[in-house]
Amino acid sequence: MAKVVVENVYKSYSRPKGDRGNISDSAAISKTDRSSIKASSRQVSVLRDINFTVEDGEFLVLVGPSGCGKSTLLRLLAGLEELTGGNIKIGDRLVNDLPPKARDIAMVFQNYALYPHLNIYDNIAFGLRRNSETRGQGDQETGRKEQVQSRGIDDILTAVTRYLPRSMRYLSAKEKAVRDRVRYVASLLQIESLLYRLPKELSGGQKQRVALGRAIARNPQVFLMDEPLSNLDAKLRTQTRAQIVKLQRQLDTTTIYVTHDQIEAMTMGDRIAVMNNGQIQQIAPPLKIYEQPANRFVAEFIGSPPMNFLPVDLVPPLKLVHKYFELNLPEIWIEPLQSSQAKSVILGIRPQHLSIGSESKSSIQITVDLVEALGSETYISVHLAADPNTTLTVSLPPDQPIAIGDSLWLAVDVNKIHLFTVDDGQAIVLK
Repeated sequence: MAKVVVENVYKSYSRPKGDRGNISDSAAISKTDRSSIKASSRQVSVLRDINFTVEDGEFLVLVGPSGCGKSTLLRLLAGLEELTGGNIKIGDRLVNDLPPKARDIAMVFQNYALYPHLNIYDNIAFGLRRNSETRGQGDQETGRKEQVQSRGIDDILTAVTRYLPRSMRYLSAKEKAVRDRVRYVASLLQIESLLYRLPKELSGGQKQRVALGRAIARNPQVFLMDEPLSNLDAKLRTQTRAQIVKLQRQLDTTTIYVTHDQIEAMTMGDRIAVMNNGQIQQIAPPLKIYEQPANRFVAEFIGSPPMNFLPVDLVPPLKLVHKYFELNLPEIWIEPLQSSQAKSVILGIRPQHLSIGSESKSSIQITVDLVEALGSETYISVHLAADPNTTLTVSLPPDQPIAIGDSLWLAVDVNKIHLFTVDDGQAIVLK
């Protein structure tokens, strides 16, 4: 297990001038090609100023929309991409120039990446057999010549007994260590009965557990997981994510998990790093990000349904004025609003903090456009009665009868609102 430190990491790709197609991976361009196109290329920045630390045994989730750079960051950690700038440390080692196999990490891919011609046992054992650490104690102590002779005898005995019943096959000390590890991992993931099947004979959820097992078997310092649940159906995703969290707690291995699903992020991570446009917007525990978003992007991205936003004017000391309603804020907002010196702000209201109310200056008159009854709650999409272009989403208890076309008044819970600056969307933070 190890701490992961990412310091001032940048990643850019070179694109020839005039090329508006897909950005080619700079790692695939030879050194001579790079020098020849250097004068006629421009740098396209993918990641900028990335700084964070993942503590030993921590579960960090990188979350953000498609194209924000989270998978690229994971590939940099794995050594599958070259750094443009900055440092990456795993444990007490700087790994910038180390190849993937020397970083002591294990990666779980989105598409499982199982070997189709190998059964599940051999898929899990593949990395172990290639790892010199699985050699028996005797192999480490003997000389080079004796190791070669021993391996030659082992290979002959293995080949001769290969087609005998499993209980009669010859196993070297190394293979016995592999067998014990595979059986241990299979018992953790409850896939003992699947070990001698081929990947094509498994369901999506079973393949995912095998991919996890292959990573766990190597006992790495760090797990890297790149959207491993995206190919599963909704029910299986819920089951598998709970299993991943349970396994991570059991193994206590540092884990960095990439997803675009904010529900996965909220339910799995010790901390969440929200990314957008190649930069980290906020890193914090899930509830803190939900309750105290750093900016408008984080507020909108985290939370389902997303937060509603309305532009309002600020009338000192504590009044928010919209064209169609007014709100009086609690006194705890006096100091933050005085510090911001803003005349206009963006009001953020989560759908859960709007409710059916009565007509008043502080209520919002709306018309219902869409009703989504989910059983446990009801979501309604509405527009302001006086402004059809301004829409809101509201979450209501399931026992409230609502129909499309209804005209209602919404009350705002002023103790749960968020305020953001108009120019850069940064949160106005309560002290």
